[in-house]
Amino acid sequence: MKHLLVGLDRRDEFDDIIDVRTPLEYADDHIPGALNAPVFSNEERARVGTLYRQSPFEATRLGAALAARNIARHLDTTFADRAQGWRPLIYCWRGGKRSGSMTVMFNMIGWRARQLDGGYKTYRRATLEALDALPAGLRFVVLTGPTGSGKTRLLNALQQAGAQTLDLEALAAHRGSLLGARPGVPQPTQKRFDTLLAARLRELDASGPVFVEAESRKIGAVALPAALLAAMHQGACVAVSASPEDRAAFLRQDYAQLLDDPAAFKSQLQRLVGLHSRDTIGGWLRMVDEGSDADLARELIDKHYDPAYARSSHAHFTRLPQALQVVFRPNDNDLVAQARALLAALG
Repeated sequence: MKHLLVGLDRRDEFDDIIDVRTPLEYADDHIPGALNAPVFSNEERARVGTLYRQSPFEATRLGAALAARNIARHLDTTFADRAQGWRPLIYCWRGGKRSGSMTVMFNMIGWRARQLDGGYKTYRRATLEALDALPAGLRFVVLTGPTGSGKTRLLNALQQAGAQTLDLEALAAHRGSLLGARPGVPQPTQKRFDTLLAARLRELDASGPVFVEAESRKIGAVALPAALLAAMHQGACVAVSASPEDRAAFLRQDYAQLLDDPAAFKSQLQRLVGLHSRDTIGGWLRMVDEGSDADLARELIDKHYDPAYARSSHAHFTRLPQALQVVFRPNDNDLVAQARALLAALG
């Protein structure tokens, strides 16, 4: 059987990438674009693993029977429409028996199946190597500024204006602050975030600038790789500011989903106990109950976000003293025009 270690630059050699690990393993992380066709269910893998500690032979025999039944089911359903000459790349955790059994079966049928040498474990190692190596080759332009100044909207407008952008908060499914969780949207696991980030870094052109929003080491529950933070800290900076009125209006729009679910919003505000007095937070909770979103936005800016921004150390952004100062209007209709003006100012 031919085994193959494949980088992302060779994906066009295959029609599909098949992840035969359990649904739980797949959810934790997988190669981008891979289809999950488990050889074992979550429960079956646990069952085989438990039996293996008692009798490797009996566990292997059970595993073979389960794999045969599950592969047969996939042949009748998931892969029933695949034509002769189909070229799948198949992987499991370490490129072992799970992917091997499906690869053998597919090749017997006549498909041109290949097994990923080393499996997901090797892919994961390549991902970490990419996260360590790629950022140093990119030229970052970092958008700094206080919460509510509309940095994310400016980043999106720059992308629409044709600039290269790296939207870390979109990849992390989190706005980056203690109130940054997106209602009903779970964050990816750390492994999944790493995979999505590495995939995006590979897409970027090192010959041009890459705009990115300033972030701390963690965005919600996921951490940024040290090499990326170091490259961002050495990048050129754009200091984004907005009027108090624009910032308050921006926060009201940004928190619209939270305001639609007062109980969830209050739960997030209560997490700020320890940073603010119970009386202060109690006042914010009453504003939520009363629907005083304008007053709440101003209070959060004045008492939470701006003091936190003032306390944060920006010394690691070595080029911040030379930052281009930009007054942004995040609620206007001409965001792309503002982005183009920024690109022109940067030359």
